[in-house]
Amino acid sequence: MAKMNFGGVEENVMTREEFPLEKAREILKDETIAVIGYGVQGPGQSLNLRDNGFNVIVGQRQGKTFEKAKNDGWVEGKTLFSIEEACEKATIIMCLLSDAAVMSVWPKIKGYLTAGKALYFSHGFAITWNDRTGVVPPADIDVIMVAPKGSGTSLRTMFLEGRGLNSSYAVYQDYTGKAMDRTLALGIGIGSGYLFETTFQREATSDLTGERGSLMGAIQGLLLAQYEVLREHGHSPSEAFNETVEELTQSLMPLFAKNGMDWMYANCSTTAQRGALDWFPRFHDAVKPVLEWLYLSVKTGNEAQISIDSNSKPDYRDGLEKELKALRESEMWQTAVTVRKLRPENN
Repeated sequence: MAKMNFGGVEENVMTREEFPLEKAREILKDETIAVIGYGVQGPGQSLNLRDNGFNVIVGQRQGKTFEKAKNDGWVEGKTLFSIEEACEKATIIMCLLSDAAVMSVWPKIKGYLTAGKALYFSHGFAITWNDRTGVVPPADIDVIMVAPKGSGTSLRTMFLEGRGLNSSYAVYQDYTGKAMDRTLALGIGIGSGYLFETTFQREATSDLTGERGSLMGAIQGLLLAQYEVLREHGHSPSEAFNETVEELTQSLMPLFAKNGMDWMYANCSTTAQRGALDWFPRFHDAVKPVLEWLYLSVKTGNEAQISIDSNSKPDYRDGLEKELKALRESEMWQTAVTVRKLRPENN
């Protein structure tokens, strides 16, 4: 474990050099790893584990995702089973179902959590708010987490490119005395870049805040607001979209992701530089109170309850599709369809 300096603050991190794949394989050589769920994180984590030489099986209900697993090379009756069969065979149960599905399937999973097994999550939601979810694990198992900082698709794509997606890790309950080794070995096995330490509560709180904030909720709100202002003042859809979204995603984000925002400011026109330096404090001061409000809503469990209540409605999927349809058919994202077609790589 290395101490790394992040902006003047030291944190524990584990790199692949310190914890090589061979060590991970040795630690888990006698384990049967069952990936439960084949939706968002399941495919990437299970396929990376399989390609890295671990003994992994998949547990999934019959349906589209079961067929998807078969198409990915999982063999029914050998490496692909029902959720119950996979949990029975496993020594490590990787619970990669959606938060709503975890709650509905938990009674089935719990029955197979015999002494010494490990229960693994990639999100702290179910455990952090278990007074609301009902997910209370038995005391004689390990409860652990590795949470990739990105989608399962990104995890798989980066693995195939020889790269790694950074992940956080945590141990909630160590019954066997080997929970940490199991956690880090799985983190390396699924294809993490470096691993940084957290807790279930911190991961769940930061994750929900990020999703509602800068990762999706706030970014859509900011982009839409700027697009609307430009359109309302007579700018064409193409101009408004290019100045709001296309330049950000195709030109600037790769540059400041690689080099930092200070580099970005130092390498733009003096007009852009002055304007960015003058205006970012104003956006900061306007947005921070909203983020404080958001964080409080997450930490108190209000956002978790909203998710639980919404996802449990029988017509939730119908309502969701209407919301997504409205987003998809909005002028800004319909403009995006045309702009993407006009990119040089598509011509």
